[in-house]
Amino acid sequence: MNRRVVITGIGALTPIGNTKEEIFDSLVEGKSGINIIDRLDKEEFPTIIGGEVKNFNIEDYVNKKEARKMDKFTQFAIGASRLAIDDSKLDLDTIDKDKFGVILGCGIGGLETFEKEYSKYEKRGPKRVSPFFIPMMITNMAAGQV
Repeated sequence: MNRRVVITGIGALTPIGNTKEEIFDSLVEGKSGINIIDRLDKEEFPTIIGGEVKNFNIEDYVNKKEARKMDKFTQFAIGASRLAIDDSKLDLDTIDKDKFGVILGCGIGGLETFEKEYSKYEKRGPKRVSPFFIPMMITNMAAGQV
């Protein structure tokens, strides 16, 4: 059985832009997204350059309380998915939601949460590990939030 798929919108959060227009312009201009890393302790790593998403605010997509329960990769997935939905110009109140979806690819997620919670475990014991540890780090949480 052949089924048709229509791509109606695109969304991405990248080191060269957070909208399809910014990304396209950066590509045309030959801009690099590689720069000095801001989010990591530069003293701990031999390499201090990399590609980071800049100017992303999860509170543009979900409230602060919900955002605290999410790893950064889930926040990026929600942001990019919402950008794709907005780009599609679909009216979500009138479409058949059984025939609508966002396709999301993810190899591994939640490493920031894993590192943070393991550090808590090592320093302060198992009772200090967040009850949201597993939900925050498993990759399918990104799909469940969109």
